[in-house]
Amino acid sequence: MPITNQQVAEHAFLRQLYADSYFPDHVVDKGREVLLRLCERIESERPSDLAALYALTRAATEEFNLLETEFEAAGSEIETVAREEIAEDFWFVASAYGFTDADVEELIAARDW
Repeated sequence: MPITNQQVAEHAFLRQLYADSYFPDHVVDKGREVLLRLCERIESERPSDLAALYALTRAATEEFNLLETEFEAAGSEIETVAREEIAEDFWFVASAYGFTDADVEELIAARDW
């Protein structure tokens, strides 16, 4: 399903991670795919309130949790820079879809990184 939100379609997800060779592109690509799937789910399910949005971001955060092993296998990890970049992109997604009052910590509350 193509993204219809123009702001999201034009956004460069995880830009800082791609710019830093510490983070392997093939794993960062998977993180970008998680964020794009989140956008697709938001567009298809159209959450009506923050609770519904948080349910979607919880699932996406759990997908990022699974990527930690792949980062480690590639000699990397989801550390401070990555955590902040991922959190910022979750916030971007929420705000791009009109949830400007979303709490960034709640968006990624399921994280174990």
